[in-house]
Amino acid sequence: MDLTYDGRALVLEDTLVVADCHVGRGTGGELEFPVGSGSEMVERFRDLVERHEPDEVVVAGDLLHSFQTVPRTVETTVAGLRAVCRESGARLVVTPGNHDTMLDSVWDGPVEREYRVGDTLVLHGHEAPEGDADRYVVGHDHPTIEIEGQRRPCYLVGEGQYRGSEVVMLPSFNKLNAGVRVNTMSAGEFQSPLVTDADSLAPVVWDEHARETKAFPPLGEFRRLL
Repeated sequence: MDLTYDGRALVLEDTLVVADCHVGRGTGGELEFPVGSGSEMVERFRDLVERHEPDEVVVAGDLLHSFQTVPRTVETTVAGLRAVCRESGARLVVTPGNHDTMLDSVWDGPVEREYRVGDTLVLHGHEAPEGDADRYVVGHDHPTIEIEGQRRPCYLVGEGQYRGSEVVMLPSFNKLNAGVRVNTMSAGEFQSPLVTDADSLAPVVWDEHARETKAFPPLGEFRRLL
């Protein structure tokens, strides 16, 4: 199954996957910015859905950011994401993450611990999967790569990473998440138990200006070039 990388999302055949929306982050205090959440997130989501016309969209965990309260702006944003899918005819599914403790207060749609797309399982990645698959698509760690002093959100792709299967880790869909700098990280420093060999993870960076992906060597080799 071919993968298409686009705008912090991933396309698997007729399925669009995003991870770590963290809706609600930046709703108050010093984190009140015009990017990363709210209408800006919904518009980026709409662009992806209109461009790829998926049959279904899967949120790979941490749709929400809040652990204890859900501001009204969060309800509005989640309703906006739902409306985009409804208008396009796509089914929206959520695989809960560790931040989604209040999910049922804003979401009454399909919820799956892990969601199968052909030979791939989509899940948040904060816990070990129950099912077997040739590929696991996860989020959770918010990977970024630093190149020439600039940090960029990245996907991480590793063959034979977990139970002999490939793991693809998505960057955070929420631009307010600074992410973790993976340049020098070992497997034990990742929060996801699906990362077992950091050196074999190959970064893939989406270039928003050129609207194309740039693939780099696995971290074990890439570190020597940085």
